[in-house]
Amino acid sequence: MSELPPDLPRLRTVVTYRRGELSRAERALNTAEERETLAARRRPPAEPPAWLIERGIGVGRLPVRVHAGGCWDARKRCTGMSTDEARRALAEGVQACPHCRPDAALGIE
Repeated sequence: MSELPPDLPRLRTVVTYRRGELSRAERALNTAEERETLAARRRPPAEPPAWLIERGIGVGRLPVRVHAGGCWDARKRCTGMSTDEARRALAEGVQACPHCRPDAALGIE
């Protein structure tokens, strides 16, 4: 940091100036944050995945079911996957959801 003046009047001037600069910087920061918030609201939401894999509870967290992306029965333990991964999981014996029937949608029955 630069050297500060030793006398009281000039120190007060420096403090007053710095407070003004801080105030301007805070206003600029608030404006930038508001602009970023508005831009985030305008962005379209991310496209949901077309296929989901539901994993079990526990250490191994093995795959339990395959779901279509909009299935009402999909739970918090689901993650998105590609069409090829969904086909592979069904071919390897992972159960298809009985409600959304991803096996029928993928032509695997």
